[in-house]
Amino acid sequence: MIAVVQRVKEARVSVEGRVTGACGHGFAILLGVAQGDTPEDATLLAGKIARLRIFCDDEGKMNRSIADVGGGAVVVSQFTLLANYQHGNRPDFFGAAPPEEAKTLYEFFIAAFEALLGRPVGRGVFGAHMVYEIVNDGPVTLVLDSRVLKRK
Repeated sequence: MIAVVQRVKEARVSVEGRVTGACGHGFAILLGVAQGDTPEDATLLAGKIARLRIFCDDEGKMNRSIADVGGGAVVVSQFTLLANYQHGNRPDFFGAAPPEEAKTLYEFFIAAFEALLGRPVGRGVFGAHMVYEIVNDGPVTLVLDSRVLKRK
């Protein structure tokens, strides 16, 4: 499971002109579910993201988590994070989990993340064409992979 986490001043996702999720200061998260991912991957990634200390403290150091600053989040499914671009110019997405499995793990990740934050998060609509608007803060962007977290 791969997540692109961006620290944002605000984020909003819309489907067919209707806002389905939004937040102020917090995280915009793109989540890609890979073949072979399990609830363990979702739990590891949700925990790591919830504990990331990438918000500034009073001295300007990145030393606070999203929970510490009372931040919000928007999570959007993004199978294209699993693109294989090694050959040719048209990527394939065979590394992404099948839609039914991916949707289940996407929802599992969101539930785990909400439990850690203690509040709901915004979300996109799985499988829909979405417009994702963000105002990046920093910019601060991290790419996290549950396979890396499992290697510790």
